[in-house]
Amino acid sequence: MDELAVRATVLFRVLVPFVFFMASVYLGLHILLARLLRGDRPSATLWFFAIVTGPLTRPVRALLPTGTPEARVRALSLAVYVGLWLASRLMLGPLAPEGG
Repeated sequence: MDELAVRATVLFRVLVPFVFFMASVYLGLHILLARLLRGDRPSATLWFFAIVTGPLTRPVRALLPTGTPEARVRALSLAVYVGLWLASRLMLGPLAPEGG
């Protein structure tokens, strides 16, 4: 393979699992902080995580019945993104260039 193809393959092999990993981290933090920061006044931290994880939970919410609690949607989304992260690591592993 020429050098550009090797670089593109390595970038793809690293970037896709990294995106799924970061989605899992943000969803996990949102779940944790939603449990810890319960109170009467709105939290800027929970607002931030709601904005960041909103696009991540939307595809999962579309598959669930209407009225599913938000905590369950986040938990199922976390399971989906952890599964995608692990699957991408397993499937993209053979794309590693020879010699490291």
